[in-house]
Amino acid sequence: MELLIRLRFAKMGVLANRTMYLVFGFLLLAGFQTEALSYNDSASIKCLENPYRPQYSGGILRNPKFDRGLEGWSVLGMGTIGSGRSTTGNKFIAAYNRRSPNDSFTQGLYLQKDIYYIFSAWVQITEGDEAVVAAISYSRNSRKIIGSVIPQTGCWSMMKGGFVLDISTPAELYFETNNTNTELWVDSVSLQPFTKNQWRKHQLKKTNQLRKSKLRLHVFNKDGLNIQGAHIILNQMKPAFHLGCGIALTILDNKDYQKWFSSRFTAMTFDNEMKWYFTEQTQGEENYTISDAMFEFAEQNGISVRGHNILWDNIEQNPKWVQPLSGRDLVHYSIQRMGSVMSRYSGRVIGWDVLNENLHFNFFEDNIGPNASAVFYKIAQALDPETHRFLNEYNTLEYPEDLASIPSKYIKKVQEIRSFPGNEDMVVAIGLQGHFQRPNIPYIRACLDTLGAMNMPIWLTELTVDQKQPNQAEYLEEIMREVYSHRAVEGMIVWSGWKPTGCREMCLTDNQFKNLPAGDVVDKLINEWRTKKLEGVTDENGVFQCQIVKGLYNVTIEHPKTGEIIQREISVTRKNTEDIFVLL
Repeated sequence: MELLIRLRFAKMGVLANRTMYLVFGFLLLAGFQTEALSYNDSASIKCLENPYRPQYSGGILRNPKFDRGLEGWSVLGMGTIGSGRSTTGNKFIAAYNRRSPNDSFTQGLYLQKDIYYIFSAWVQITEGDEAVVAAISYSRNSRKIIGSVIPQTGCWSMMKGGFVLDISTPAELYFETNNTNTELWVDSVSLQPFTKNQWRKHQLKKTNQLRKSKLRLHVFNKDGLNIQGAHIILNQMKPAFHLGCGIALTILDNKDYQKWFSSRFTAMTFDNEMKWYFTEQTQGEENYTISDAMFEFAEQNGISVRGHNILWDNIEQNPKWVQPLSGRDLVHYSIQRMGSVMSRYSGRVIGWDVLNENLHFNFFEDNIGPNASAVFYKIAQALDPETHRFLNEYNTLEYPEDLASIPSKYIKKVQEIRSFPGNEDMVVAIGLQGHFQRPNIPYIRACLDTLGAMNMPIWLTELTVDQKQPNQAEYLEEIMREVYSHRAVEGMIVWSGWKPTGCREMCLTDNQFKNLPAGDVVDKLINEWRTKKLEGVTDENGVFQCQIVKGLYNVTIEHPKTGEIIQREISVTRKNTEDIFVLL
């Protein structure tokens, strides 16, 4: 099914025959909406001798493998395009004699409003290490980056992205890179549309597969005989997936805030109270009084804490007395800081943000050396070897135009850290902050697919939707559902520490701790992503069977004849079907 209409903007006006395009586009759209379509969540982060075949056989693109030369593709800008063939035989399109970043190739499309598009391509360059981006131009010079990758020479790198538009429009798909000295090669291109209904069906399917399990509770006596009719009560104590919230020091003396928070969340991140500029504002005068009290509150209520953060690569977010330091002095005091905070809370946190935002900033690299990140992660591993060390960054999911933190930059940084001697087997967990304006849901999923190929734990660490957005609650729910449904994600922190003066980006509650619309969304999902109290009896085989959300449970079992009651804690976290045997 082809939703593609060839448009050559250089030869005809954008609005020419627009009515025909709209009618034809909607007729074709009606066709693909009825088809069952599975989502392909695969992504490769390896640089390969040969690219994989295009996902979805290219989707709506013509000639996606360039088996028919340049058919369907046109030159963009002042460069030259041609078809090439690698030494292993695969055909591709190439742009050369390039003088500006977007001197490349293009294909005309007709794109539909509110359709989720997933894009992928394989890219190679002949020199340099600049990012290559795929973009669409549409509607009076509007431009949207839909994917990016840092390719290499001599092998093929996969780019994966996505987008959704709020208009139906003619458009041009094209590629660009700021390195005008390189040839730009592309192969196995795909653009696949999904209706929102198709997207949500896949989302729900993955949620059920990933987050739920069939529990079979086998009850038997000391002789090994099954016990029929045993009364079972199952209460969930904590879900396996962490859903947490940012927390402010205002919680320490506000009982209403404490009650509101502790009844909802299983994890927390301190807004500022563990950061270096908070605990040691004056050199040599450390004060952990506030963070100690916040830890005490967390532990009394069984809430896990993320360690945010040890060091920060943004010079402005360091104590004033640290900012002029360099060389040995900066190394000395940085290691002293690491030893101080990590020895205090080692084993009490579920993750450490070791060097915050070290893709966007480089204070420590500039003043210590290019291996500063790798050295700090190695020290962190030595100080608390059992706790995951995170790389925590912003705009990876939120803003495709910020090339400083695109998925391939993230992957490259993790690889640099792990290539340092002694770090080869280190787990470098992926922290994605998630400060959104209007979310690009297909792009979020594509990024998670790519980052998930590293097989490292992923958390959404500081989720907000700007409170100026009129659809804030709707957007928040879309993001949370998308992230929760992804196989690579293990936890999510909503960034909303309450302060009586108001919230900078997103409030969940008012000053009387009555939910605002965003808070209602969070509560709805908390309840949906938990298993409520279940009761039943074992069958003739001594088995009680049910579908539950993965997590930690308390089970009460009563013998049908003697009335004997036992209680057990059981953990259902890994398997899609869990068999647990209990002696009664």
